[in-house]
Order: sequence, then C-alpha cells, then structure tokens
Amino acid sequence: MSKALPTRSENYSEWYNELVKRADLAETSAVRGCMVIKPYGYSIWEKMQRALDDMFKETGHQNAYFPLFIPKSYLSKEASHVEGFAKECAVVTHYRLKADPNGNGVIVDPDAKLEEELIVRPTSETVIWSTYKNWIQSYRDLPLLINQWANVVRWEMRTRLFLRTTEFLWQEGHTAHSTSTEAVAETKQMLEIYAQFAEEWMALPVVKGVKTANERFAGAVDTYCIEALMQDGKALQAGTSHFLGQNFATAFDVKFQDKEGKLEYVWGTSWGVSTRLMGALIMAHSDDAGLVLPPKLAPIQVVIVPIYKNEEQLTLISEKVAAITKDLRKKGISVKFDNNDAYKPGYKFAEYELKGVPVRLAMGARDLENNTVEVARRDTKTKETVSLDGIADFIGTLLDNIQVSIYNKALAFREENTVKVDTFEAFNKVLDTKGGFILAHWDGTSETEEKIKEETKATIRCVPLDSVEEAGICIYSGKPSSRRVVFARAY
Repeated sequence: MSKALPTRSENYSEWYNELVKRADLAETSAVRGCMVIKPYGYSIWEKMQRALDDMFKETGHQNAYFPLFIPKSYLSKEASHVEGFAKECAVVTHYRLKADPNGNGVIVDPDAKLEEELIVRPTSETVIWSTYKNWIQSYRDLPLLINQWANVVRWEMRTRLFLRTTEFLWQEGHTAHSTSTEAVAETKQMLEIYAQFAEEWMALPVVKGVKTANERFAGAVDTYCIEALMQDGKALQAGTSHFLGQNFATAFDVKFQDKEGKLEYVWGTSWGVSTRLMGALIMAHSDDAGLVLPPKLAPIQVVIVPIYKNEEQLTLISEKVAAITKDLRKKGISVKFDNNDAYKPGYKFAEYELKGVPVRLAMGARDLENNTVEVARRDTKTKETVSLDGIADFIGTLLDNIQVSIYNKALAFREENTVKVDTFEAFNKVLDTKGGFILAHWDGTSETEEKIKEETKATIRCVPLDSVEEAGICIYSGKPSSRRVVFARAY
C-alpha cells in the first residue's frame, strides 16, 4: 500500500482528491478539465444508472438520444436560457483539418468554416424542443415523457473530479404536457424519485425544496431541488427538477390541438442528475481510511480473502468458498474471492478498505476446523467470527443493516449540523466555525440574497417544501419574513 490518505480534518479537499485517485474511481485526463472514469468508478455509476433508469421507466418514461451539437440560433430563441449558459458554451466553428504547409502537423482548414456555428450541448432543452415540434400535433400525443442518458460540456475554469468537470455524464428528462397542473405534478414526481434514490440507494438524506429566483435554472418558471450536506459542512445540490411553463414551447412553437380543436402551447419540464452524485457519495460517507460505500451501490459487496500457509490449505479453503460464493450469488449479492498470491492478506485488507467494500470475509486454517469465518464490516470496522451454517442469510441481513446504518449516520450528522439563527452575527459565526445548514429568515428579495452571498459566500440552497410559516425578521435587512430558508456554503 502507498502512504496513508490525508485526513479530512487536515485538508478535506486534498483528502477528497487523493481518495478519488487512490480508490481507482477516476483520474485527470490529457484534455483540460476532463476526467477519465476508471472501471471501478464507472461500475458505481452503472449501478446508479440502472436503479434510476428502472425508476424512470416505472413512471412511464422512455429513453431516446438527441444530437451532441446544437445550432447557435437555437440558443437565441429562449432569452434567459442563452443568458444562463452563454459563458459556458464550447463552440464548433470549422468541420475540417488539413496538413500544415510548414510541416507542423495539422491546422484548421480556413475554407471549412461552418455557415452556422454549433454549440456542444451544455443541456438539451433547445434541440429537444425543436424536435418536439415535429412530434406533437394533438392532445393524443401527450404527455410526452422522454429521458436521455448523455454527456454534456460546460466550459469550467476550475475543475474537480466528479464535482465540476468540463465534460460530465448525466441523464436529462424532458417532458411535454397538455396542462400546467400536469407538468407541475411531473416536476414534483421526479423530485420525489431523486429523493427516494438518494436516500434508499445512496444512503444520503436530502432536503427537498424550491430554488429562489436567483438560483433557478435558466429558462425555468420554478426549480425544485434536493440538497445534501457533506462532511465538511458544505452543501451539495444532488438533483434538480424544473417546471418550464410554456417558455420553450413558445420559443420553438410547439403547439397541440386540444379536445375542442383549439391550438394551445404545451407545458414543459426538465430534470436531471449527473456524475456529481459520485462526489456526493464519496464526501457524505467516506473516512480517513478510504471509501465507505452503501451496499446497494458497491461494485463488490463481499470480498473473501483466504489466509493459508500452503497449497493444500488454499485448496480446502477454496472448496468452502465456492459453496459460500454460490449461495451469496443466488441472493443477488456480488462477491469476489481474492486468491491472488501476489499480495499478502494484510495488503488486501487495506486495499478493500480503501475501496469501500462493505463486507470482508477472512478464512484460515482454524476457520476450516471450526466451520467459521471472520466477518468484518467496512462502515464500523468491527469484526466477528460467525458460523458458516446459514452464512448467506447472515450476510444478506448484514448488508441490509449496513445500508441503514450508513444512512442513519449521515442523517445524525445533518441534524447535528443544522441550526437556526436569528442574527447576521450568529449567521457568520456558524458559517466560519462549523458550517452546515443554517435556517434563517430572509426578506424574499433578490437584492438581499445577493448581498449575503457577496459578503459570506453562502447561498440560499432552497426554500424547504416542508417549511412552515413563521413570522420573523430577515437576518440581513431587518425586514419582515414569513418563513426560514436553508443557507449554506456549497460546492
């Protein structure tokens, strides 16, 4: 094993960056701002995809694929949308290279300039709504429930693996409806799906809420979000669902004939989560020894390490392990038997701890005699010796318990780091000493929100959906406020 990871308390940012690399999740690439997602990291993303995709399809959505390139004129059709993304767009201006006459490789062929520049998609609303104009004519074509798994490009100046990269992977849902009521219901339904996935699969407690006007998606009427708290006290937006009103339908002239024969603009939504969820998974649960993965998303849920002195012992252990492996796989549990003799057991223990494998089994000569196995939990680092009789049932229950335990630990952390404040002085003190979610009164104006952000770097993460009316005074302006909102510094 290489030297120990930096600790979270010493340097949280360095701890995160090193963990992503050493756990073989991802690495920086030769292309500025982009990452290579390595097989172990991609297998976690695949599990996320599979679970979310099933949830989407259960609610009637279908997958499709739309072009990577968007004509520049499309982005000009919805004013607030183009303004929101203009500074992040990568632009294709030419379609051909040619040999450099000076012998220095290739150059852009000046004769191959595009008549209209193409934008590498930062998001797909415009190209999708231009397509929907051809797909939608009647109320019989609605609702149209489409999802796309894709990559997008947003030209970031400061990048960090998974959390903020120039290119990243995501899914983006885009739906069209005959009524505002139906579109809003869709927006809220998808928020609930994201929250369910975060809590049940990622073991990540989230706050569901609505973004302020300053923070909402460019081109949306309302943006709903789920917000999670990381171990360094910063918030991370884990997913968003947008009610688009008729903004994009109007911009791209997407109309339908209703039951009375009248032409109406459709109502739209869009919603998405990205590989940023990988960053959330790491930062919410992991410790100074490495990853801590919820069993539902762990590529390897159980690893079995043999401890032996000779080939005869290894053969006997392998026979026992074969039966255990078969029973575990019957239960849908992913298991690896690591009998690679190039590394000693101690090295393997440390390696699988670093990679966050939820359960480790160790079997030696004494275990063979006693019909037992040593079981170690990654989340608590506790160990116990267990009989092999009924071991598959024991492991299945243990994995369920670990999933719940990881969630409860994250929930307890969030509760301990969520505080109410009533003055700007107290607000600043909490931000600078412990961070976390701060529940405070705000006067509802964009001006106050912006001034707080400028002075403290804290933003309103959301107005919680479960917030209650409570008369109070804005911590900054002193003006009346009707409810508390969630502030935090964020990724």
